[in-house]
Amino acid sequence: MAQPAKGPAAEGPCSTQKKLPTQGSPETGDSPSLGKPVDLLDPVHPVDEKLPAKRLVPAALQHIAAMYAGVVTPPLIIGQAVGLDAAGMTRLIAASLLIAGLATILQTIGISKFAGNRLPFVNAASSAGIAPMLAIAETSAPGHQLPAIYGAVMVAGVFCLAVGPFFGKLLRFFPPLVTGVVITLIGVTLMPVPVAWAQGGNKDAADFGDMKYLALAAFTLVVILVIQRFGTGFIKQVALLLGMLTGTLAAIPFGLADFSGLGEAPIAALPTPFAFGAPEFQPAAILSLCIVMLVLMTESSAGMLALGKICERDCNGRTITRGLRTDGIATLIGPVFGGFPTSAFAQNVGVVTLTRVRSRYVVAVAGGALLFLGVFPVLGAVVSMVPMPVLGGAGIVLFGSIAVSGIRTLSEAGLDDSSNIILVAVALGAGIIPLAAPTFYADFPAWAQTVLGSGISAGALVAVLLNLFFHHLGTRARRTPAASVALKSS
Repeated sequence: MAQPAKGPAAEGPCSTQKKLPTQGSPETGDSPSLGKPVDLLDPVHPVDEKLPAKRLVPAALQHIAAMYAGVVTPPLIIGQAVGLDAAGMTRLIAASLLIAGLATILQTIGISKFAGNRLPFVNAASSAGIAPMLAIAETSAPGHQLPAIYGAVMVAGVFCLAVGPFFGKLLRFFPPLVTGVVITLIGVTLMPVPVAWAQGGNKDAADFGDMKYLALAAFTLVVILVIQRFGTGFIKQVALLLGMLTGTLAAIPFGLADFSGLGEAPIAALPTPFAFGAPEFQPAAILSLCIVMLVLMTESSAGMLALGKICERDCNGRTITRGLRTDGIATLIGPVFGGFPTSAFAQNVGVVTLTRVRSRYVVAVAGGALLFLGVFPVLGAVVSMVPMPVLGGAGIVLFGSIAVSGIRTLSEAGLDDSSNIILVAVALGAGIIPLAAPTFYADFPAWAQTVLGSGISAGALVAVLLNLFFHHLGTRARRTPAASVALKSS
């Protein structure tokens, strides 16, 4: 655990040398009610502040509300894709919540100088890995889908642990130009998933695409939009959850909600190790997820740098290494219980920005709550009972917002340069090919289908290679403004 500062020269995991402004001052934009003045006479930095329960609990709930839908999305999508029954879906969701809780606690509290950035930083299963994992599932034999996915995820975790200490030197190969393309593709390539949910979820069903499903999805979407427009504060932040709750209640009178599996779920149980089979290690699947892991490491590094600025703690390379090491540990251990690749949750950085509550103990409590939810599978069963059309209406907002995040990143990537425009155009085109023409790579070798069949992996690979070609190779190699910013930040 980081030691409190003892004077102007004191250093923590991310040191602050200057006198900090008073909370509630125009310089920070804080509300006076958020805490006491911070100056050199007060040794407690806002990140290390232990808030009273009346402030700590509501602040932790806001973080849970902001991330919950994102945490359960990967197990919902992957579980549906591999044909899990209600009990299997419940186990998968519980495992995702459990690993998210453990990773978040480790990140905020830390283990000596080995792991944990000790910032209000949330870690959980990332949506970036969904498309590559779906590609692995499609190219694996029935019964071997999850084992192949988990084998690749575990190797990706080892890869993260090995590369993490040196990742600062690799950041120049992943400027906003590259990460913006990848994040945009995550949202775009995942959009068919909520669209299929909105039509009922089961493409083989006779009533797939029936108007009753589309109406329920549209109703859920409208509820979310109305809450987002007229809601304030906490209500606005939980618009997705409230929309799904309202949509589920509306589905009951029409017989579109099935809660029969709820009674079969155990109230409390620890996830069983390798409940879905022993991991299998397929080279093409491993390559695909290692590429994704590089993107996740870039995303985590950017999140730590941004959070360091928000919290007025300038993060150094050691802090980023400890944070990435936490990602690697969670990604390596997660598959043992049913988890997926773990990374930063950007929406929770937004919560810290909006609320100005910077205590890492608030996020640690949120991690404890996620751990609690993971130990009680019945709570995960509630989520798995949400009708597919309701998830479809909410998923359009969720995945669309991911694409918007990528577009926002690209806006900082120097697109006034013609080379950058060409890079983005070709990388996006490569990433959209599997979406526009699913059989495009049908005659390619199996390993190529796994790598290129995922729009995210294909787009990331093309973006990295073109970034090398335009900005790093040859005597005229140059750095884009965006790449320079990434280097200064690291």
